[in-house]
Amino acid sequence: MMLRRKMMAELIRWRESGPEKKCLMIRGARQVGKTYLVREFGKSYTNYIELNFIEHPEYSNIFSGSLDVDTMRLNISALFPSAVFTPGETLILLDEIQESPEALTSLKFWTLDHRYDVIATGSTLGIDYKTSFSFPVGHVKTLEMTSLDFEEFLWAKGMKEEVIEQVRTCFQNREAVPSVIHDRMMQLMKEYLITGGMPEVVKHFLASNNLASMDEIQRQIYADNIDNIAHYAPSQIRMRTQKCYRSIPAQLSKENHKFQYKIVEQGGTSTRFETCLDWLEKAYLILPVHHVSAIGFPLDSFHEEGTFRIYPTDIGMLIAAYPFLVKGALWENENLEDQPRNLIVGQAKGGIYEALAADMLYKRGYRDLFYLKDQKSTREVEFFITNQDGIIPVEIKAGRNRANSLGHLLENPMIPYGYKLSSQNVGVSGKRITLPLYMLMFL
Repeated sequence: MMLRRKMMAELIRWRESGPEKKCLMIRGARQVGKTYLVREFGKSYTNYIELNFIEHPEYSNIFSGSLDVDTMRLNISALFPSAVFTPGETLILLDEIQESPEALTSLKFWTLDHRYDVIATGSTLGIDYKTSFSFPVGHVKTLEMTSLDFEEFLWAKGMKEEVIEQVRTCFQNREAVPSVIHDRMMQLMKEYLITGGMPEVVKHFLASNNLASMDEIQRQIYADNIDNIAHYAPSQIRMRTQKCYRSIPAQLSKENHKFQYKIVEQGGTSTRFETCLDWLEKAYLILPVHHVSAIGFPLDSFHEEGTFRIYPTDIGMLIAAYPFLVKGALWENENLEDQPRNLIVGQAKGGIYEALAADMLYKRGYRDLFYLKDQKSTREVEFFITNQDGIIPVEIKAGRNRANSLGHLLENPMIPYGYKLSSQNVGVSGKRITLPLYMLMFL
């Protein structure tokens, strides 16, 4: 089953940008669909050649000598006698290129040669502390790929484009979504909350509609992430990095979702674990959201060092870390805002919905996110984003509680408006804009 991905349009634009274009680097976490996408894109070329450096480490020998393009072409031909190199009609994929520093260096020479189109993919580029190599700065165009976002999930579910456009128009015009469409979108939002966007999980769920078998695949990917940490992280931080990653569900199940090192390990400190979190972020596995002490521009000037929250970059990887009964309880809820019968879900619910919002914001391209929590009161806003209008608070409500924290913030003349995201339909009251959670895909 071919999943429609937004990145395909980026690849087409890259190819059409002309023969003088740079090599393309697609970065992102493992198993988000990078290789599959390039293979599909490769079907538009007369000739397609793929080198995977994890499956075949010996392919690195192609680049061990001269990096002259004709020499590399001959070396590839020696391993692939049927390979044909036609200028302008040949795509070469250098897959998992972080495994071959020499292949990474070669991108400069492919770019300068211009005869063949070259795409490299990598999941942990720049964080292999064991190897030093020359990154071809100025000769590579870089794109970042995530797992499926909610709109891509809707495409996979067969949602017609005209329905999505109707919802987009309602978002833009601040108009209520027709109730039938709203209810259906909330149902699909719940499915996305449970499955996340990993392509294999989504494809299996679409084919089987079976939570139990889908759960097995989702948990295997989560386990693969743990294994990848063991494979890629430097030996001195390997086990500690795994502990940090495993601690995320516990961190988000607390009333205060601030990341605490003592939850990772008794007596844990920033000195011991800070490098581990840096590694996880560079591996595209986590999104840190920093606390701000005051609202001012730029927000980064007011963030408190050492006070932050951590969310996974795919909501499915959080759900996979919880017991299966949590997934079942979420699935059985008719209304996303009902208090689940299961006490574990009730405790973890706020963190789960924050993580859903973080997933959707991350996939919209937000990397610098902030939150505010007043320790002297219950005042809290989960996210702040910055756009052309200024600083915008984004409050996430898993229930129908009044957005008092947001209301207080909107008294600040520096803030033009704020969003409250919940299961409620679109509504506007002064500077407060109420949106259903699924409209985060347009934010």
